[in-house]
Amino acid sequence: MTRPIHVIGGGLAGCEAAWQIAEAGIAVVLHEMRPEVETPAHKSDGLAELVCSNSFRSDDSTSNAVGVLHAEMRAAGSLIMRAADRHQLPAGSALAVDRDGFSEAVTQAIADHPLIRIERGEISGLPNPDQPTIIATGPLTSGALATAIREATGEDQLAFFDAIAPIIHRDSINMDIAWMQSRYDKPGPGGDTAAYLNCPMDRAQYEAFIEALLQAETADFREWEKDTAYFEGCLPIEVMAARGAETLRWGPMKPVGLTNRHKPEEKPWAVVQLRQDNKQGTLFNMVGFQTKMKYGEQTRIFRMIPALENAEFARLGGIHRNTFLRSPKILDETMRLKVQPHIRFAGQITGCEGYVESASIGLLAGRFAAAEALGDQPALPPDTTAHGALLAHITGRNLVDKENGDFQPMNVNFGLFPDIEAPTKDEDGRRMKGKERGVARKRTLAARALADFTRWLAANELRKAA
Repeated sequence: MTRPIHVIGGGLAGCEAAWQIAEAGIAVVLHEMRPEVETPAHKSDGLAELVCSNSFRSDDSTSNAVGVLHAEMRAAGSLIMRAADRHQLPAGSALAVDRDGFSEAVTQAIADHPLIRIERGEISGLPNPDQPTIIATGPLTSGALATAIREATGEDQLAFFDAIAPIIHRDSINMDIAWMQSRYDKPGPGGDTAAYLNCPMDRAQYEAFIEALLQAETADFREWEKDTAYFEGCLPIEVMAARGAETLRWGPMKPVGLTNRHKPEEKPWAVVQLRQDNKQGTLFNMVGFQTKMKYGEQTRIFRMIPALENAEFARLGGIHRNTFLRSPKILDETMRLKVQPHIRFAGQITGCEGYVESASIGLLAGRFAAAEALGDQPALPPDTTAHGALLAHITGRNLVDKENGDFQPMNVNFGLFPDIEAPTKDEDGRRMKGKERGVARKRTLAARALADFTRWLAANELRKAA
């Protein structure tokens, strides 16, 4: 007999982790503090309650990264995907669900499983070393537990406004306008003097950009976010712009120390810098461009920047209250806390965004915990899969600087996947261009991911506990 594994948090990640463990024949105690302790966002005491959107986003597994994640989860016997499929609503190519029916289905499945026991009540501290535990408490981790996590990890902050800058696919940036250069050609730790991608603006372009920022429609904070203060060091760019027309030009858009490689005789009035965001060099983030603008406004306004007129965004910016760890620094490759390896984290608290991403990391955490309990070594999914790419982001395998790099939560996207040589010609031998070639690349990445995930599952089937 193996010891029960405890899972703290009855959201999507916690329920998925508990399900995967129980399906391996291991007892689980699932802790959910509601209704004993309420949160400002939840409306019921049901498990896996969807507190925001009811959409799981695209279900296209042929050319969309989140659709690939859906398909991989289904192949792995995901409870969350089973409930979503059973309570699907019309939403075109997206997977939207009846939120009440979905929550009820997950709650019933967990309650009916003979190896899962639900315990209601707050867990205010970390477990003892003899109690294997998965913490999947999400962005609304209780204050007492957040304090215990902070003390154990040495991290100064957990709950705060998560300032997210947009991330752009490198191959959508116009390099006839942009150029690579570090400010003053200053070499970085690796000796590189051209670590930033620079997009120049003249005065008229800058002033039009500032005016657009000041007129942009911004998203409202949710009620439970309104009392959380901004950090001065990560103000939204529209807030900085409102402080004066020159604020951004002498902040994140300062033009000093840079020479336009295409027009060396012209001094830029302002410069937007982008910094490499992953080892593959497929993603670049906009330095200092955290924002509260609505997504449509971001796309419209950021494409006003020279060289970004056709930008494709892997992630748009945002600022919201969140609770997440600096996972690359404090978690190992299977999401165990390095200083207390009997504790594993899962879901949004690890640094992923989105319902499906959180559930998928719960799925992996459950499989890893079950393998350990059965005396096996957890096997990591290949980085070429959606699960593997997301895990690599969380644990820092794709970060340029794992210890000190700027780690931010991320949705799954093809920019996280290792690159691939995609076809350049269609079935008729005609050379593909632009978007057509981009779609072909996505299809190739998706096909590789699903094939590799199928092989990984077959090679790492969890054996049942005796």
